[in-house]
Amino acid sequence: MKYMKNKHIKKTNKILKYEIAEELGLLDKIKEVGWGGLSAEETGKIGGIISKRKRKK
Repeated sequence: MKYMKNKHIKKTNKILKYEIAEELGLLDKIKEVGWGGLSAEETGKIGGIISKRKRKK
């Protein structure tokens, strides 16, 4: 059962990451060059927003 919970959390996190990237206007860049093509600032911004949203829950 624990495995299924972890799998669900990972899927939810991935969806959230893509939603935030889209909100920041980075989705096209990610589709072109992948996640590795983002700058440290862009990646940090996504991570910060994810953290904020998780804390609100």
